[in-house]
Amino acid sequence: MSAIVLLSGGLDSAVNLKQAVLESGVAAALTFDYGQRAAAREAAASAHMCQELDVPHLLIELPWLAEACPGALVDRTAPLPKVTPEQLTEEAVTSGETAKSVWVPNRNGLFVNIAAVFAVARGADLIVAGFNSEEAATFPDNSADFVAAANTALALSAGAALRLHSYTQDLTKTDIVRLGRQIDAPLSYIWSCYSGGSDHCRCCESCARLERALREAGAWEWFNVQHILP
Repeated sequence: MSAIVLLSGGLDSAVNLKQAVLESGVAAALTFDYGQRAAAREAAASAHMCQELDVPHLLIELPWLAEACPGALVDRTAPLPKVTPEQLTEEAVTSGETAKSVWVPNRNGLFVNIAAVFAVARGADLIVAGFNSEEAATFPDNSADFVAAANTALALSAGAALRLHSYTQDLTKTDIVRLGRQIDAPLSYIWSCYSGGSDHCRCCESCARLERALREAGAWEWFNVQHILP
C-alpha cells in the first residue's frame, strides 16, 4: 500500500504526511498553487518536509482557480478576518461566518480528483488529506461526510481500488499537535497562516487555531524556538 498525500505545509497535512510515511509509504506529496496569498510559503514549507522525509514532492499550479473563485484567500484586495484564540468560540467563528470569507468552493474536491490521477498512475491506493474535527464544523469539504462521498465517487471514477483517508479526521488541532510530536512529524517547518508575509500574521483564524492548539498541547514555547521559516 502507498499513498498520495495532499500537502499544504500546515499542521494537519504535516502530521498526515508523517503518519502516511510510517503506515503506508508515500508515492508522492502534492502541493497546490492556486493563487492563494500564502502559496510560496506553503510550497516552501512542503518542500522542506518532503526533503526531510525523503518523499517525492510535486507542485501543481492551478492559476485559473483564483480567477474563478472570489474570497479573501485569493483576492488580495479583500481583508482577511482577524480572530484571536480567545474568539474561536464566538458566534461569528462557530457559525462559519469568518470561514465563508476564505472558503474556496470545491477546492478539496478538485485536489482529491487530481490526486486520484497521480495515484492510479503511480500505483498508489490511498489519498491522504489533512482534515480535522474543528474545521469540519465550518468547512463541509473537511468533513467525514465529504470523505465518504468522495470515496463513493472514486470507486466509479478512478477505475482502481482507491480511497481517501485522513488520519486526523476525528481529532482537534490540539490532539494533532500532540500526535505530531509523538510521531516526530516535521512541525518545525509548518506554515499555517492565510497570509504570505515574512512570518505568521498571528491574527487570522488559521493562526488563532494553531496558537490555541500549541498552547493547549504545551508546545507554544517549543514551536517559537524550533520553528524554521520556510
